[in-house]
Amino acid sequence: MFVTGDATILHADLDAFYASVEQRDDPRLRGRPVIVGSGVVLAASYEAKAFGIRTAMGGRQARGLCPWAIIVEPRMSAYSAASKAVFEVFEHTTPLVEGLSIDEAFLEVGGLRRVSGTSVEIATRLRRDVLDRVGLPITVGVARTKFLAKVASGVAKPDGLLVVPPDGELEFLHPLPVQRLWGVGSVTAQKLRERGIRTVGDVARLDEIVLVSMLGRASGRHLHALAHNRDPRPVQVGRRRGSIGSQHAIGRARQSRSPEAVDAVVVALVDRITRRLRSAARVGRTVVLRLRFDDYSRATRSHTLARATAHTETILAIARELVATAMPTIAREGLTLVGVAVANLDDDGVVQLALPFDRHSDNALDTALDDVRDRFGSTAVTRAVLLGRRTGQPVPMLPD
Repeated sequence: MFVTGDATILHADLDAFYASVEQRDDPRLRGRPVIVGSGVVLAASYEAKAFGIRTAMGGRQARGLCPWAIIVEPRMSAYSAASKAVFEVFEHTTPLVEGLSIDEAFLEVGGLRRVSGTSVEIATRLRRDVLDRVGLPITVGVARTKFLAKVASGVAKPDGLLVVPPDGELEFLHPLPVQRLWGVGSVTAQKLRERGIRTVGDVARLDEIVLVSMLGRASGRHLHALAHNRDPRPVQVGRRRGSIGSQHAIGRARQSRSPEAVDAVVVALVDRITRRLRSAARVGRTVVLRLRFDDYSRATRSHTLARATAHTETILAIARELVATAMPTIAREGLTLVGVAVANLDDDGVVQLALPFDRHSDNALDTALDDVRDRFGSTAVTRAVLLGRRTGQPVPMLPD
């Protein structure tokens, strides 16, 4: 197979990020199974993952898999500081950095051969610099496309480096399980397995029209392209998030999914999200509610406002309306996870004000509460509906 271009895209991904920061900062945790988060698993060290513990798993289930695991409460300020230090290393390596989340990024190094060496040399130096300067292990995949670079880093984990040469792309990709394709979750994987399709190569051997008939137009075309490593997207510098959200796992006990309990979770999520919006000077127009039921099926509801906002009460009112429409389904199907997000984001300063120019009065209370929480901690001021309730820590939202 002939392809154009070199393997110049790096996908750099910190290993078990939250847990690695905890092990870095407390030598007693090194080499031991560590779980970050008690109610819901926010992160697990590779020693804990060996027992089947995964992110977003309930704390009780995780403790059942590994009773001797060490559970630590999350320290978001430490993770934020570590992420900032790692991204400084990225930006010192190349000006072309596209952040994907707090712990991973794409880097384009194609124009650096004369000053910094080959892609492999740059990736090797990047891993060493992150370890030396920040004290954290990082895995790097190198390939010609963003998709394949991310697959390579996933295969190379933990603490590895894997380069996929342009003349060996499909030889590397096709033996991998179909779950390595972006967009293939448990439901899609099961559909494919029922038809004897287990590897990426099996997908590649199907005509696009066959995949479209099985999975729908968008998914079928998407997977057909990826199975042939067709991904023309460049590394995008300065790309900003299109949404900000958070989600929370719900216990299976009946009282934890009562209307009052669900409302308390939604209130806590909206408080958290709107505070993040204001901190980032962002506003949004679309409120999104995501639900996961007892059978692991999911539902999404959304409502778009006439104008963008970061006002807590406005967004909370919409979120409550969305929950109200879903309560019959929740009562019938049960509920295991609630997520809220605000999408269609824009910068606060570029949004045109609606008469009578009341933004400052809308947000005065929000801003005052933000200041108190920044100074005295996030629990210094709380809502009455949250008193005595454990809303837990957020489960990280997956990218849209």
